[in-house]
Amino acid sequence: MQAVLADKHIETRALVVEKPQGPFVLHDVIFDEVRDDEVLVEIKYSGLCHTDLVAQQGLIPLAGFPVILGHEGAGIVRRLGGCLKDQSLKVGDHVLLSFSSCMNCSYCAQGQNGLCPQMHAINFTGTRLADGSNPASLRNGTSIRSKFFGQSSFSKLAVVSENSIVKCELSDEEFAIMAPMGCGYLTGAGTVMTVLKPRKQSTLAILGMGAVGLSALIAAKAMGVQRLIAVDILDTKLSLAKSLGATDIVNSNNIESLGKALRELARNGVDHIIDTTGLSFMIEEGINALGHGGSFAIVGAPRPGGTITIDPLDMLRSCKRIVGVVEGASNPATLIPELIRLHREGLFPVERLSRTYSVTDLDIAIEDLKAGNIVKPVLSWESV
Repeated sequence: MQAVLADKHIETRALVVEKPQGPFVLHDVIFDEVRDDEVLVEIKYSGLCHTDLVAQQGLIPLAGFPVILGHEGAGIVRRLGGCLKDQSLKVGDHVLLSFSSCMNCSYCAQGQNGLCPQMHAINFTGTRLADGSNPASLRNGTSIRSKFFGQSSFSKLAVVSENSIVKCELSDEEFAIMAPMGCGYLTGAGTVMTVLKPRKQSTLAILGMGAVGLSALIAAKAMGVQRLIAVDILDTKLSLAKSLGATDIVNSNNIESLGKALRELARNGVDHIIDTTGLSFMIEEGINALGHGGSFAIVGAPRPGGTITIDPLDMLRSCKRIVGVVEGASNPATLIPELIRLHREGLFPVERLSRTYSVTDLDIAIEDLKAGNIVKPVLSWESV
């Protein structure tokens, strides 16, 4: 990073996707300024989330391209906007970056920011909401959408919305480990801790052992839940789940019916099920495996227009509940510090999920993620 930052026209480098299905390309970019409700953050690490790859492919309705993605940033405050609500924030503070919400609706007021009705507009538009402008542009003047999740943290420097900032004191070692707290880990843990709230004697099944599913498993283990069923198609991920506290593992490629397999493990049905796959047939099978009074949380994004078939009479008689959960229905400002505390106490060992790659090795990180060789790639900006 340059020693002295300009007041305006701040130069840095960022990974830019120029069109749907286009590659991530490291470009010189220029930020116009840091406005009153924004913070300039030097990004140290960026978690790579499946959502970034889906957005890159054009499968999420973004407002347009080119775009700087990234929504699991960790870094250091380098400049403050003039009218921030948090007057304790200082240059040099360590921060984790998460999603933004309106902060005005009833859900945000109750600390359920993930349920904010404006979530999509705020986080996927990729622009400043006040006037639709973009902080970043290419050297040729082309405007770049650069407020993805209020942060667009695939960048050496990022102009971040204040609502995406969570102040945290982190050691050098913790920086890389904690970067994915802003989305993946928060989503899984929040679904368990703030939405389902299983009792110790509950049975919880988790469909999909990616970062969200495994963080849900770890959080449930930390809460003392005694029966934890992990479902995936890769034995390597199931072995990891077993080592992190799963009492039972199911490879769904090796069974005829997921519902039947879960019923064999839990004779009276499963108390709580979390789906992180977004696959309609998995959701349908899982709902059928719920016990009386059971809850099913849809966390992974299904395909647009997807459908499932349920028996409404069974839903009524069995008092079952289906709920959609975005970002763990959580408030990052309270949940992230709690997860950091649990990690420091040895109860949330997410360091076992991640591996750090130089940002110049992004293609390798993506290949490893798709192949199931790593659960959570984290990009380091040190070499840029």
